Amino acid sequence: MPDPMLIAKHGDIECFLLPALCNRHGLITGATGTGKTVSLQVIAERLSALGVPVFMADVKGDLSGMSQSGSTSPKLEERLKLVGVDAPAFAGCPTVFWDLYGEQGHPVRATVSDMGPLLLGRILSLNETQEGVLTLAFKIADDNGLLLLDLKDLRALLQHVGDNAQEFQTNYGNVSAASIGAIQRGLLTLEQQGADRFLGEPMLNVDDLLQTVNGKGVINILAADRLMQSPKVYSTLLLWLLSELYERLPEVGDREKPKLVFFFDEAHLLFADTPRPLLEKIEQVVRLVRSKGVGVFFVTQNPLDVPDTVLGQLGNRVQHALRAFTPRDQKAVKSAAETMRANPKFKTEDAITELGVGEALVSFLDEKGRPSIVERVYVLPPASRIGPATPAERKTVMAASPVAGAYEKSVDRESAYEKLKARAAASPPATAPSGEAGPTAAGGGMMGGLKDILFGSTGPRGGRREGMAEAMAKSAARSVGTSIAREITRGVLGSLLGGGKRR
Repeated sequence: MPDPMLIAKHGDIECFLLPALCNRHGLITGATGTGKTVSLQVIAERLSALGVPVFMADVKGDLSGMSQSGSTSPKLEERLKLVGVDAPAFAGCPTVFWDLYGEQGHPVRATVSDMGPLLLGRILSLNETQEGVLTLAFKIADDNGLLLLDLKDLRALLQHVGDNAQEFQTNYGNVSAASIGAIQRGLLTLEQQGADRFLGEPMLNVDDLLQTVNGKGVINILAADRLMQSPKVYSTLLLWLLSELYERLPEVGDREKPKLVFFFDEAHLLFADTPRPLLEKIEQVVRLVRSKGVGVFFVTQNPLDVPDTVLGQLGNRVQHALRAFTPRDQKAVKSAAETMRANPKFKTEDAITELGVGEALVSFLDEKGRPSIVERVYVLPPASRIGPATPAERKTVMAASPVAGAYEKSVDRESAYEKLKARAAASPPATAPSGEAGPTAAGGGMMGGLKDILFGSTGPRGGRREGMAEAMAKSAARSVGTSIAREITRGVLGSLLGGGKRR
């Protein structure tokens, strides 16, 4: 059984996080600059030392310093005296850098089919009708053996579905041309944001996130400073990774230590404007991924950012200071205080607004899975560097990475785009009928034009154009039919509603 991990301390009070209960998930909250990042760093270090791999997103670029050894400083010495501990054995952690754009780490890719219509619909901000058309398109691709790997595959499929809407209508339902156009425009915007680098092959193998080096768990750091400019892409990418872990990993139940711990920074982005079906999927993944040996820690400023259905599943809590400047802030302080097991030594609600930088209210689960009494303590300093790694240090780490060279080169194999293009090339082009009359043929000229206006004509694409006389006749017929239908309806309704007198 691994030893408990000491995370925070103050005098004789010590707060230990039990490795076996890390898969009961956790929450790290607090206002900007109160110490959330250092808390995350310390927990990740302790897990790595036990041989547990970690995945986290580096929103500000600060976490890259975990790959480097820390060092002493006057500020650190002061904090050590305050907490009452010795200086840590400074050392960096085994680290693998990832980056959706492939610039600050190894590329992260997923195929379009693996993302699925639900997650893609979230990225594209589709409405219910448009999501239905996208789901329909995925079904058509599955039934016709068309692989959807990258954006051009999806575009080609949507064009194929739109061009053959009548053919698919019977088996799959109506295909709205407006919805097809909206999805295509969304894909164009997505490509301009760089998502075309994310969608493709080779796809990330989640087993590469579960590696150890010399008995220490690898810290997987996703560079997210640029990715945060596209918040929906960021949150959907992390949700996809979490879903992949849930779907790919076997059931292991409760273990002495988790297989992986996943830190979801800026968690409010995951739940912002989330449609109900996707929120249900998030709740399901968080609830069930525990049995796969995966722990999830949400990191956000305000505990109100996390829905109650998810919040209730987060057993380990680290609450940094909150500022009660607005009514919503005051509500958040009260909510955070009510979700922690009260300590008779102080009032939790007051303490939350009084905490200093690096100080926190901590409540971890005990051996029986019960929340411990909340304690006011200081988070221990990390052994790795607080702050970013230099570009040269990052390159050195990437060169020595266990997955170096595995994802750098993209692969474009035959898929939907190539198959549909070949099918279109093999089809004979449409030709005009050999007997079609030109503008100077018999019946043309002024009288021919007048005949077309009055009685209609056949257009160049074979479509029937209605003439004026024909249109007038149809309009008159519709008016007569409508009048008759109205009289019948009135008669029926009058008898049903009591036979009132009709004028």
